[in-house]
Amino acid sequence: MKVLLVKDVYKLGRAGDIKKVADGFGRNFLIPQGFAVLATEGALKQIQKIKAQAEIRRSAQNDELKGIADQIKEVTLTFPAKAGDTGKLYGSITNQDIATALSEQIRFEVKRQQVDIQPIRSLGEFIARIRLTMDLVPEIKIIVHREGESLESAMEKTEAETVEKPQKSSHKPKEVATAGEPAATTE
Repeated sequence: MKVLLVKDVYKLGRAGDIKKVADGFGRNFLIPQGFAVLATEGALKQIQKIKAQAEIRRSAQNDELKGIADQIKEVTLTFPAKAGDTGKLYGSITNQDIATALSEQIRFEVKRQQVDIQPIRSLGEFIARIRLTMDLVPEIKIIVHREGESLESAMEKTEAETVEKPQKSSHKPKEVATAGEPAATTE
């Protein structure tokens, strides 16, 4: 099914684009939500008008949310969590947890669908992207530390681990045979 997008749709396209989508996606989501219309001859004649309106709407929205994007860039969220000896969490930090904590800090409602990160399942530092609009995607820093530890000691441990990781190797190097000698294998 070919549709003409009336509004910007994340990971699909911008308003005014003609896209081929699955019948169910177009019929059950895009058209009822007002994101798209069927790509008929009448609709195709209005492409320029739709693109112009969308550009005006997009620029107004970007101007409105620019200050919030600047606030979000400065945010660092910290989450204390229960974790095993290996640093693996006994649960996970989800998009909803991040959205709730961020909303409390910046006093602007952020929905979980706007947080672009997989659930966090280990201790350490992470970067999450917050999709305010298609053009405004600020990044925030997330620090997950062991429950009961101070943030400073957790940071020192993560820095020490990142320095040690490149030196450790999970596979054993194979020895090279020189002329006349058989290769020694390590097993």
